[in-house]
Amino acid sequence: MSQISARIQALAVSQTLAMSQKSAELKAQGVDVINLSVGEPDFHTPDHIKAAAVKAIDDNFSFYSPVPGYMSLRKAISDKLSRENGLSFSPEQIVVGNGAKHALCNVILATVDPGDEVIIPTPAWVSYVEMVKLAEGKSVFIPTGVADNFKVTPEKLEAAITPRTKAIIICSPSNPTGSVYSREELEALVKVLVRHPQVLIIADEIYEHIIYTGGEFVSLASFPAIAGRTVVINGVSKAYAMTGWRIGYCAAPIDLAKAVTKLQGQFTSGASSIAQKAAEAAYTGPQDCVEEMRKAFERRRDLVVRLARQIPGLVINEPQGAFYLFPEVSSFFGKSAHGYKIVNSASLAMYLLEVAHVATVDGAAFCAPGYIRLSYATSDENLIAAFARIGKALGELK
Repeated sequence: MSQISARIQALAVSQTLAMSQKSAELKAQGVDVINLSVGEPDFHTPDHIKAAAVKAIDDNFSFYSPVPGYMSLRKAISDKLSRENGLSFSPEQIVVGNGAKHALCNVILATVDPGDEVIIPTPAWVSYVEMVKLAEGKSVFIPTGVADNFKVTPEKLEAAITPRTKAIIICSPSNPTGSVYSREELEALVKVLVRHPQVLIIADEIYEHIIYTGGEFVSLASFPAIAGRTVVINGVSKAYAMTGWRIGYCAAPIDLAKAVTKLQGQFTSGASSIAQKAAEAAYTGPQDCVEEMRKAFERRRDLVVRLARQIPGLVINEPQGAFYLFPEVSSFFGKSAHGYKIVNSASLAMYLLEVAHVATVDGAAFCAPGYIRLSYATSDENLIAAFARIGKALGELK
């Protein structure tokens, strides 16, 4: 009899991390792999944030932090949400966790009971489904595609809601597609959600600062009609190039914030004291670094869109945020080269890794078979070389 619980046996391995690991293994063998599978900025954490961490060490922030996070950090997040997003969350409504992933999982575990339904528009980030599964809930998918710019319509949302619906997760800007909902598009979804007051709205806004629309970022929580039942998930990982610092948060209705704190108190307690002080400096310090990185990502977006459009068979849209391209690749199915037969997006991703030595991620990991995800959070030189390799390898398929 296995000593591993059925709960854990049912969980899937994170395919983004698995492909990154496979890429690292090939590199260790001396293979020149360009890794476009990983979802993290390639920039270093800004100096003023690192300096704050050093100061925290010197100031002996070496003891347990409060379970929901230092009040000074929670106040800085509250001020940020008010200043940048027009949201009214008190520090008591904010719970700091070990990254946005942890914060989101806390919210799902604190709200979803066995059999509850959680609506997930797809393509969707790999961990949403597994988190719902861990809570013994049921994921209800709303499929979208490149033809509709990977966005949910009000009609599809209305059709997905049932008496069992507990929550919906909306990610804008999106991982893996880079799609961004406009104010008008969100307003149309809000009109549907207003009719279903039992539905908790979870807004994953971790990519809010990496946006190329030329306009404002609009938070779902900014609509008064649903503000009281909307949870914001965010953190410092993407905007401030702090993935390894592991600081994220949820901003939630007070009862839910207390429930998340209760759960976190039994699981992990407070997040790293040093990382929290660094995050505080990120939110209260100069913001020029955020815009500098955003401009670099926008330039790279323009580059990869141009390069991808030169490769016959790739069907793409133009991402409006984040740092991912999500091409549709079914035109290559049934073709062969170098001893590989392409039968689906998984085999195509493996073909690109083994033949082109470019690591991507199978779209099936994001509940979207027939697509692959490529991250452009790397140098222009790497991107140019990667797309040249991809174009050559795909061109050899017959």
